Amino acid sequence: MPGTLYITGDKAADGLLNEDGTALLIGMLLDQQVPMEWAFGGPAKLKERLGHLDANRIAAMGVEEFVAVCAEKPSIHRFPGAMGKRIHQVCTVLADEYEGQAANIWKGVDTGAELYRRLRALPGYGEEKSKIFVAILAKTQGVRPEGWREAAGKFGDDIPRSVADIDGPESLAKVREWKKAQKAAKRDKQDNAVG
Repeated sequence: MPGTLYITGDKAADGLLNEDGTALLIGMLLDQQVPMEWAFGGPAKLKERLGHLDANRIAAMGVEEFVAVCAEKPSIHRFPGAMGKRIHQVCTVLADEYEGQAANIWKGVDTGAELYRRLRALPGYGEEKSKIFVAILAKTQGVRPEGWREAAGKFGDDIPRSVADIDGPESLAKVREWKKAQKAAKRDKQDNAVG
């Protein structure tokens, strides 16, 4: 069953995220230092340019060749070189450890802790990104292993604080509002004081 994530404002790009685990994983990887819509639109741009979003085929490409695809205008990220290398690294892990399928990371996983551990082991997936992705899988993709809320931390609650909570224009606006209020209160997405 396709997921319910709504983020890019483009029906085809959102459809790709909800049907293709590799697209979703890459979108989350790109979600830093650029607007969410730009980050999660990246997989659709890549698929259009490559003619596929096959992790095995991406991993088989030369790194510089792949980075050049990422850097084509409009680039897939504000930092296409660094992020292109990171995507290539993730696709290499997918090819080597998950039969080229991101969905195999969460397929048959028994616990939220195990899912978090697998995500955390990926290049570019730090603590917060891994927690948000656990929440995305649970809230929008129907992947809810036992203990997923604990593994997702604050992102497992019902406050509209991240991309995991966006399923339409209304919830997108609520997440933006919440983030703005957090910034004004000098707090991060996990309610920790900053600055």
